[in-house]
Amino acid sequence: MTDPLTVRLAATVHAARTSRGLSSAALAENSGVSRAMIGKIERGDVQPTAALLAKLSAALGLTLSELIARAEGDERRVVRAAEQPVWVDPDSGYRRRSLSPASGRPLELVEIELPPGAEVPLLASTFLHQQIWVLDGRLRLREGTEVHELNVGDCLVLGSARDRVFANPGSLPCRYLVALVPRAT
Repeated sequence: MTDPLTVRLAATVHAARTSRGLSSAALAENSGVSRAMIGKIERGDVQPTAALLAKLSAALGLTLSELIARAEGDERRVVRAAEQPVWVDPDSGYRRRSLSPASGRPLELVEIELPPGAEVPLLASTFLHQQIWVLDGRLRLREGTEVHELNVGDCLVLGSARDRVFANPGSLPCRYLVALVPRAT
């Protein structure tokens, strides 16, 4: 049984693709996600992973937060804690909570929780300025050959666009805040 957010994500990916005049083949080529998988996602047959959604959103010129906010279809100025959309990666258990109201653009605040031992690879984003602030636990962030070991209270400005791996090397969950702002073009 497919959950409501997966169904809305399916419709949102399809709408974003078609509004840009992209075929499934073109989106597959731009994102590195197979046409077959795009079809499954757009039909709501599978719950996409964080890595897949990141690839698709980047190829569509959206942030992961924008894609999820569009799926939520919410334009309120206040989003109460109990109403903030939460998405869980079925592969890693990575838990992503959108804190900002959808109408709060261009700034987006996202809370991430990584289970102990989890690793989440994400593709480079060239159109975002991002800062990460660790709230609980430990975060290991690999950017190419550079490795950042972050502890509670540490804040990191992400560097130039590179593929990254977010990992929790600790025995407790790692919780961190991500602030995202589109880069000036």
